[in-house]
Amino acid sequence: MKLFSKDLRINQADYGTGTVISSDERYTVIEFDQHGRRTFVTDMVKLDRSDVPAPDRRPTRVRRTARQPAR
Repeated sequence: MKLFSKDLRINQADYGTGTVISSDERYTVIEFDQHGRRTFVTDMVKLDRSDVPAPDRRPTRVRRTARQPAR
């Protein structure tokens, strides 16, 4: 079994390039550039290293909830 290090840039046949978010003996989680976050079984996933740099991502906004009126 091969574990992948966090922040490693990879290429997967179906989803293209992405970045490893986490990897343990059961699952490998990858954030793909075009397809979002996907989870794979570590023993079954086939990944190749990639030299393509990660795209710039805008930080997500934190949504605020409406305040409840005082009673």
